[in-house]
Amino acid sequence: MEYIVEKIGMSRTVAVPSVPVTLVKIVDAKVCEVGENKKAVVAYSGGKKSNKAIKGQQKKYNLTPEYNKFITLCVSNEEIGDLDTAPLKEAKTVKSTFNTKGRGFSGAIKRHGFAGGPGAHGSRFHRRVGSIGNAEWPGRVQPGQKMPGQYGNVKVTVKNEIVSFDGETGVLALKGAIPGANGALGKIRIVK
Repeated sequence: MEYIVEKIGMSRTVAVPSVPVTLVKIVDAKVCEVGENKKAVVAYSGGKKSNKAIKGQQKKYNLTPEYNKFITLCVSNEEIGDLDTAPLKEAKTVKSTFNTKGRGFSGAIKRHGFAGGPGAHGSRFHRRVGSIGNAEWPGRVQPGQKMPGQYGNVKVTVKNEIVSFDGETGVLALKGAIPGANGALGKIRIVK
């Protein structure tokens, strides 16, 4: 079973020894159409964007304007209506998929963890990449060379144990950290 979640942030449990947890909230969603293998079209609210295609989907499924994002998920529902969160009460492990924080165009030291050169005493090699090529043969830079460039903003999936689930508020406490910024939307999938 899959769910759309919003990352709230990190905290710790009160028990001794305390465990670091990440809090995520299940986003209110409506199951619009159930197909084979429990694959379903699910609508949730995710911004102000609206166009003719979205309005057509809202009219087709008889939804209010707040439900303006659509996704295909594997759900436990047999029929249309609110998304069923009952399987989360018995679940022990989930896989969380989020986009990591984007860091823009970054240098090689930040992006790849290079050491860099000496900081003082006449050095001209501080935070640069250094030598990148070979000798006269092959006379070019090899493919896959670690260099500065775009860093972050990639989809990452991690496995987490469920510490607790509050069915009333829809808040899920997952053991450890998950990628992404606070407030980011992602997806969780029940593994066990």
